[in-house]
Amino acid sequence: MSDENGVPQAWETLTTETAYDCSAFEVVHESVRLPDGTETGFDTVREPEAVVVLAFTPDDEVVVIEEWRQAVGRTNRGLPAGTLEPDEDPKTAAKRELTEETGYVAGRVEPLTTVEPSNGLANSVHHHFVAHDCRPTGERNLDADESIRVETADYDDLLSALAVDDLRDGRSALCLLYYDRFEGSER
Repeated sequence: MSDENGVPQAWETLTTETAYDCSAFEVVHESVRLPDGTETGFDTVREPEAVVVLAFTPDDEVVVIEEWRQAVGRTNRGLPAGTLEPDEDPKTAAKRELTEETGYVAGRVEPLTTVEPSNGLANSVHHHFVAHDCRPTGERNLDADESIRVETADYDDLLSALAVDDLRDGRSALCLLYYDRFEGSER
């Protein structure tokens, strides 16, 4: 890959080693050569792809979760989300995660967008979906480290919560704003 003047931009990876590995992610250290020939190190977080689900009930309420987030030391309010299983397609994962975390089953699931939220330091890929006609007819199946409270909320109230820093989960914020900007008129 080159810039507009034909100067190469891609880094050459010389070596790769896992510096830390746990069940949710790994930290990888690479020795790289920059386009100007400089050799340096670069650390990256690698994790499975994830899904985020904006789930509407038949009466247009949004299914919302509250979950403790150790990294920030507080309970966060947001949308159901989770990682893909090996060889699982994102739409299947969205349906599964919605049911596992909330007990809601979607009548219809459609893709919204796919983003790389932290591509300066992680290989994270988040697939955002909107689910319609969601009903609490499934069985929750939380992971051992999940403690989730489920509720429903008014869509416009959630958008307002973003404006006053009452909904700070970045995945959820992006999903709501993307839907509002590009898909919301279809509601």
